[in-house]
Amino acid sequence: MTDRLPHEKGFHVSWDQIHRDARALAWRLDGKGPDNGAWRAVVAITRGGMAPAMIVSRELDIRVVDTISVKSYNHQEQTMPRVIKAPQADIMGTDGEGVLVVDDLVDTGKTLELVRNLYPKAHFATVYAKPEGRGMVDTYITEVSQDTWIFFPWDMALQYVEPYRGKD
Repeated sequence: MTDRLPHEKGFHVSWDQIHRDARALAWRLDGKGPDNGAWRAVVAITRGGMAPAMIVSRELDIRVVDTISVKSYNHQEQTMPRVIKAPQADIMGTDGEGVLVVDDLVDTGKTLELVRNLYPKAHFATVYAKPEGRGMVDTYITEVSQDTWIFFPWDMALQYVEPYRGKD
């Protein structure tokens, strides 16, 4: 093969694609909440979970939306996750029951593991899942290989990209 770095096996997601996939996630979650199928709130894991959480909350007509900010990446290097902003305590209750926690991607699962330990009865949903972290998420839409780097639209600018298999 080539001397590509792991992040160079890229999966580029457009705004249209993330919108379609987040809507599909909402449809999969519809009627699955513990209160006659309803969810009490949506909590986005920032920053990547904000766009999918907004779409899911709109599709499911959930008006209570909050965030939990977990830092686990320094550019493209994964680090130990830590909470730098928690959601409101009255929204989460003691264990997160009835709350839908949304993120864009589960990679190794370390971020979701941290949040799941804080709110063990919350429902964890991501748009994309990698094999190492798949066990930490309750609902997801698309699985990608562990060595694929997902380029989300909020991280990209329009420019030429070399083909995966090399130059023309």
